[in-house]
Amino acid sequence: MNVIARRTLISFWTKHPQAETPLKVWFAEARAAEWSGPQDIKDRLGTAVDFLSENRVVFDVGGNKYRLIVRIAHRHKHVLVKFVGTHAEYDRIDATLI
Repeated sequence: MNVIARRTLISFWTKHPQAETPLKVWFAEARAAEWSGPQDIKDRLGTAVDFLSENRVVFDVGGNKYRLIVRIAHRHKHVLVKFVGTHAEYDRIDATLI
């Protein structure tokens, strides 16, 4: 998959250094993936905690310390990072609007 907005991840882990390793692991797994639908994501990454739609997924990163929302264009093999934040920051947003 082509992960778009890696800069967003870097910006986040610059502010939260303890997030760097788990986000890099997620990024590497997502880039190596060939997701064609939600079941592929569930099979490959158990950290997918919520499917807001067929193409919008919430990931638990860093042992539930961080949340990542992405939009996936399965046909085009693109993953767009929409939100990355602490679990507390995630709790304050409406994930369906991101």
